[in-house]
Parts: sequence; C-alpha cells; structure tokens
Amino acid sequence: MLSTIFTLRYALITWPAILVVALGLLMAIFPGQIWWLLPVALLCAGSVALGFHDLHQTRHAVLRNYPVMAHLRFILESIRPEMRQYFFEGDKDGAPFPRDKRAIVYQRAKRDLDKRPFGTQYDVYEEQYEWLHHSIAPKPALDHASLRTVVGATTKQPYSASLLNISAMSYGSLSGNAIRALNKGAKAGGFFHDTGEGGVSPYHREFGGDLVWELGSGYFCARAADGSFDPGKFAEVASDPQIKMVELKLSQGAKPGHGGVLPAAKITEEISRIRGVPMGVDCISPASHSVFSTPVGLLEFIAKMRDLSGGKPAGFKLCIGHPWEFMAICKAMVATGITPDFIVVDGKEGGTGAAPLEFMDHVGMPLRDGLSFVHNALVGIGVRDRVRIGASGKITSAFDMARVLALGADWCNAARGFMFAVGCIQAQSCHTGECPTGVATQDPLRQRAIVVPDKAERVASFHRNTLHALAELVAAAGLSHPSELMPHHFLRRASSDKVISLAEQYEQLARGQLTADPASSPRFAEAWALSTADSFARAG
Repeated sequence: MLSTIFTLRYALITWPAILVVALGLLMAIFPGQIWWLLPVALLCAGSVALGFHDLHQTRHAVLRNYPVMAHLRFILESIRPEMRQYFFEGDKDGAPFPRDKRAIVYQRAKRDLDKRPFGTQYDVYEEQYEWLHHSIAPKPALDHASLRTVVGATTKQPYSASLLNISAMSYGSLSGNAIRALNKGAKAGGFFHDTGEGGVSPYHREFGGDLVWELGSGYFCARAADGSFDPGKFAEVASDPQIKMVELKLSQGAKPGHGGVLPAAKITEEISRIRGVPMGVDCISPASHSVFSTPVGLLEFIAKMRDLSGGKPAGFKLCIGHPWEFMAICKAMVATGITPDFIVVDGKEGGTGAAPLEFMDHVGMPLRDGLSFVHNALVGIGVRDRVRIGASGKITSAFDMARVLALGADWCNAARGFMFAVGCIQAQSCHTGECPTGVATQDPLRQRAIVVPDKAERVASFHRNTLHALAELVAAAGLSHPSELMPHHFLRRASSDKVISLAEQYEQLARGQLTADPASSPRFAEAWALSTADSFARAG
C-alpha cells in the first residue's frame, strides 16, 4: 500500500503533504520567514485537499486514478479548439469553415487586400476538385449594384432582391448589437435581412434595412394566446413597409424535422414581448405546423400570407427530405394553380446555434442536391418562371455563389459569412452564451464588444466586394449576367481519370416534362409516382 501511495500518479498528493509538514516545522523554527513559507504551505495544502476530493468523487474515473494531475487533461481539452485553429490548422483545413474561407470574408469586410500569391494550394488532380470554365472572349464586368432579381413580379408589392442577402438568424440566437450591425449594413448595401423565426425585434427595425419576416411553427409575433396562428396580428406586423417579403419556415438545414424549446428560465421580459409568449412557461416551437397538414393546405396558407401582408411576395423555406413530399407540393401547385412567389432551399450544411449531433451530421439533403432537385421539379411542372429560388448553406465566396446560381438559384443567402463580417471567429461557443466576440450571446458585457457603426460598414463591404468578385467571375466566363450561369459551366473531377460537368451529375428536366411524361425521368419518376397533392405521406 505504501509503495502505491508514492507512485507517480499520486505525487501531487504525497509530496505536497510531506512539504506541508516540512514547511510547518520551518515556520516554527524560523518565524521570521513565515511571509513566504505560509503561501507555499497553503498552496501545497490546497493540492492535498484537491487530491483527496478527486479520490472520493464519483463522476470522473480518471481523477480517481490520477488525482490533481488529471485536471491538466481537462485544461488541455478545453483549449483544444483554439490550439488547433491557431497553431495546427492549414489554410484549407478547419471545419465548418477552413481558414482561407474565413480570411476572405474578413479581408473583404475590412477592405483589406484579398489577393493570394504563388498559385492555388488545392491539389487540382484530387477527386472532387471543381472549376469554372472561362472564355477567351470575356465580357465587361457588371456593377455589383445591378446584380438583382425581382421576386413576386405578379404581386401588388414585388421586391427587387440583391443576389446576396443575410440568411435567417433570430434575435435571441444573436445579440441585439449583432442584429443592429447586420441591419444597418443591409440598409447601407441595399440587400435584405431575414429575421429568423424569432420574430421582428426592435433591433431589426432600428436602422430600417429591408426585412424578410420568417414565420416558424411557433408563429412568433403572430401568435394567439394558445400558440396558434393569429391572422390579425400577422397582418398588423406584415404591413410594416420595412418588411418586403414573408417567408414560412418548414425546416432548416442544420436540424430539419426537429422542433425547439426555449426554457422558461431563458425567457426575458423583452423576449416575451417580442415573440408574444408568456413569462414563466417553456416556449415551444413544434416540429410541424398547426395551420396546415396537406400540400394543398400549405399552398393555401402561403396565399393567405400574401393576402394578409397586402400583396407582398410570400414563400417558404425548407431543407429537402423525402423527395415525394416536395413532389406532393408540386402536384398541389398543378392542381390548385397556387404557387409561392419564392422557395428558399436550405442545405443540410447550414448552421445553427445548437442542434443534436445526429441531426447536424446526418439528416437532410445537402444544398446542391436539394437545390438542383427543386429547380428541376419546378421546371418539370412548368412553373419555374413564376417561382424564384433562394439558396443557403455555407456560402461565403463568389465561387460558392456562382455554383448554386448555375444549379438553379436566383439569389443566395448567407448566415455565417455575415457573422464573420460582424466579428465571429468560429469559436463554436454559440450554444453556451459565452461568445468571445459578442455575436451569439445575450450577455450585455460581451455584446458591448460589437461597435455597431464599424461592424455595419464591414457587413456592407463584405456584400459589395463579394458581388464584385461574382461579377468578375461571370465576365471571365464570357457571360453578361449571373442568370446565364448553367450547370455545364462547372466541372468536377469525379475520379482520377474522369471529369464531369454539373449538368452530367444532376439530371436536367425540360419544361413540362414531369406533367407530360414523368416516367421519362430516372431521377424524378419514383418520387412523382409516390406523391399526391392531398397528403405528405408516401403513396403506395
């Protein structure tokens, strides 16, 4: 037993204990030296006390076997992300965003030099490498301000949207100062700011930037006392001229099919007032909506949102899951003649403040696959010219934008890219309330770090410089406008000896092909056969 006590793993108990005794004797012999002997003795005694606590606690096995010493493991583990990010991560490494993608946002937001020397760091012969065909007869680049698309052309209040906008991020997930900086930047740059499902807050309204009001299953800001949808409240809020479009959230990329709970303890009086929820009660965002249960019901509710808003463009956002469910919505469009003014396709690579690991990693369709599916399905039923498509999911650069525009998007939304512009450093502590830069926290001292005028200017600069880079890419491809980008303009190395275009990777439908001859499409035929306009359930 004695030999065990004096092994290395107990050294931070046994040797400090011996030192405490020795120091006690020295203080008795040399009382004039107590001024420095006592602090050392107390430090050693603290190590002994901590060691005895570790030996008898039952939560951590490693502490029971390596008292005191094992605390070093927890310290190193807590700083592991920072060590990896600052010392070991290469420019093309890092997740969710590699260092060079974060750097390009910072540089464009700060208007620093955004060029790179000495050639690409990518292995251009590696599988999955992608590139854009250029032209030997490039066109002049457009001014970034002209890169816009009209949404809801047949509505009473159509909206001209920029090709790059701020994706859905709620007040509550982001701090008030972050929301203010984003909206002030949107106002300066002439692009829209999606409110997220948390509702329209005073921070969204303060600077008057264009808003897209996202309405989730909790119906915040349009919520009756029992949690159901209140048409009167919706009409009142949607009448605000600052709100340019209304968007129904069906699902989001990072956790599709998963609802949310804001615990009663986190509901402040301000959040209660903004969202229209009571104090002292858990705030539930159900996984599904209560206002409709069928594809036809969904479209009828979209039409109702359009009417209640005074004729503003109305649409929905989703991450594609079961293909037959979206086909059911398409069949409902054909059956009713009702079409949304826009659909935002969110890829499963989209971000969130917090999500279960299984959902974040393995649920939902990635953006490119979902976007191509939605675009071609709408083409296949002959309504693509009436429905605009937005795309969101890890979009930070002009190449990211060009690729999804080629696959069918009319505009792009970015969340984390604009968070980087506000100051996010990818600390990945969004869910803890301890964001080091004040972006994703409600702590008033932490969010004080965001100087709104400075960060708003960076938001506008990131937007402007990214669109400028997009215009240059489009011009280099010999095209006059980003709307001319097509899947055949992009190549991907499928294997060491095979290169394919995105047009080869994703089947392209002809207008009306699904309604005229659905069996002619290998990619869409099964989903079409399994869908019905009257139900989201699989038919057959």
